[in-house]
Amino acid sequence: MPHPGWTEFSFDGIGTRWEISTPSPLPGRHRRRLLEVVADYDAAWSRFRPDSLVAGAARQPGSFQLPAGAAALGPLYGTLYRLSNGAMTPLIGGSLEQLGYDAAYSLRPAGPPLPAPRWEDVLDWDGTVLTTSKPVVIDVGAAGKGQLADLLSAELLAGGIGEHFIDASGDLLNSAPDPGTAPVEVALEHPYDSSRAIGMISLGAGALCASAANRRAWGDGLHHVLDGSTGAPVRTVVASWAMAGTAMVADALATALFFVEGARLREEFDFSWLTVYTDGHAEYSTDFEGVLFS
Repeated sequence: MPHPGWTEFSFDGIGTRWEISTPSPLPGRHRRRLLEVVADYDAAWSRFRPDSLVAGAARQPGSFQLPAGAAALGPLYGTLYRLSNGAMTPLIGGSLEQLGYDAAYSLRPAGPPLPAPRWEDVLDWDGTVLTTSKPVVIDVGAAGKGQLADLLSAELLAGGIGEHFIDASGDLLNSAPDPGTAPVEVALEHPYDSSRAIGMISLGAGALCASAANRRAWGDGLHHVLDGSTGAPVRTVVASWAMAGTAMVADALATALFFVEGARLREEFDFSWLTVYTDGHAEYSTDFEGVLFS
């Protein structure tokens, strides 16, 4: 619980556990509306269900009308695709399926790593319309959970619930509208031992999101952060954290740090960061206000 005395509304959605903390219990109508927002997001973006909007793009080429949030996701992914030279891409879904992270959660590779198709060859993303020239498996998991956190926060604000804290299985969004509200102290999970922390950070208003090779890992060294240019898991970075004004941006940049140095990302995004490499060293921005344990 981020603040003593607050109450918590917990539920499962888009394959993860959500905990929304507020000073007072959420009325039933607010809870129902939050669950509707989650259901709508899943119905649009889930590659694990055959009736989702993106599932249609996996079956046949064409133009597909997506929800309003797609207009923000497209440019974000486009920028990170460019900065990573194609390594970070929304077309990574087929590569994940190839290695066993499929709708059946088989976790058994179907063959060697499969590079994602090049965006410029198969996809045009114009606002809320996706147009494809061949069947493609869209996966926006690198930013989607964060965007959904932002949507839930907007719903709470629209309902007059200004103070709230959202925990999406470790990806955090703190509304903190009251300047007198104390920051939330957050432990940074050790990438090789989830029972330990490598440091602490204070989260005021904004979002803190993480990505780690030990989450959603399976088989012989396989994990969910794949390089779109090769289809293989990234081996140089083991964990990353990003703090930004929105959870969508923080979530996306936490993944982008597996491919692009934080200093380069800072040229185009306003955020702070910490990256832990597989050789044991860490790099971070000067404004990542936390403490790393020795």
